[in-house]
Amino acid sequence: MTYVVTENCIKCKYTDCVSVCPVDCFYEGPNFLAIHPDECIDCGDCVPVCPAEAIVPDTELTEAQKPFLALNAELAESWECITEQKPSLPEAAKWDGVAGKLEHLER
Repeated sequence: MTYVVTENCIKCKYTDCVSVCPVDCFYEGPNFLAIHPDECIDCGDCVPVCPAEAIVPDTELTEAQKPFLALNAELAESWECITEQKPSLPEAAKWDGVAGKLEHLER
């Protein structure tokens, strides 16, 4: 099992999860974070600290969230590892909970 960053992270990019990850498996893009599935140790420490509730175990993904498993793996291969918490994006609160954000994902 691995954890997956899902759509609600897009344009929010809270990094609270990074500060609790014991294995540094988060990768940072312009407006989204990704979890490297081969590095995640399935501890789940990131889930309760995500203000956007965007992190889900791969076994609990909805049909709409399932594409994010492959997307996390793909993006983690090309993005830089993030190991320290940073401020969220300026309009994070405005975008938190907005549906249909995938079209806004910046690679």
